[in-house]
Amino acid sequence: MSPNSKSSHRVAAFLDLDGTLIPEPSLEQRFFSELRRSGEIPWPNYLRWGVEALRLLPQGLLAVQHGNKRYLTGLHSDLVFRYMDSITFFEEGIARVAWHARQGHEIVLVSGTLEPLARLAATALECELEARGVQVRPRVCATRLEEARGEWTGHLAGEALYAPAKARAIQQVMSEEKVDLQQCHAYGNTLLDRQLLCAVGHAHAVNPGKGLAALANEKDWPIWHWHQEKKLDSNRFSPVVAEIQQVKERA
Repeated sequence: MSPNSKSSHRVAAFLDLDGTLIPEPSLEQRFFSELRRSGEIPWPNYLRWGVEALRLLPQGLLAVQHGNKRYLTGLHSDLVFRYMDSITFFEEGIARVAWHARQGHEIVLVSGTLEPLARLAATALECELEARGVQVRPRVCATRLEEARGEWTGHLAGEALYAPAKARAIQQVMSEEKVDLQQCHAYGNTLLDRQLLCAVGHAHAVNPGKGLAALANEKDWPIWHWHQEKKLDSNRFSPVVAEIQQVKERA
């Protein structure tokens, strides 16, 4: 009997990336640091970022933090592949994803990071799991950026994926599929993930701060403490980069 044979609905595990599967600093912070160090960001982009920050400020600091991507204006999207030469995961997180995959659960990465970064993380995770004898291709829900002729415009294509947007994203992705969210699992590490966690029947708090830990205790959610880090070299998944680029060209 298959793991999901008792139900006609499939089960999914939704996992946040930054701070949950991947140690801080976030993937986008690492990418920004590499771009700045290498001089890839032209100085007018910092001015564009400042102007956009002032425009978004009435919506709150979180809107500035998550919705302002003007520093990327005019940069080629393939820079992601050049500067993200490795991605570090929590070893315990990889093991948990492997457990879900062995139950027949679909793996969905739900992150506010840039979609190309999330896809690299998904590919790295897929190759690591394959090396452990687990065959699964994670799906990705992440913040998408507008592109023109292969370059970022600095504007979002849709909404930044944080807070309630994460819950909306998984509901939209799963709306056309036989996935019962009450049977699904979700993992997050901050109170910004609470809408995602509350959208499923089985929520998990990972390395939570005080606020999320209090909410997890109130709702009787499991609390996980993941510390052991494992770096995955991009050389292991570089053959798949071409496939990611082809998908972008067809989109």
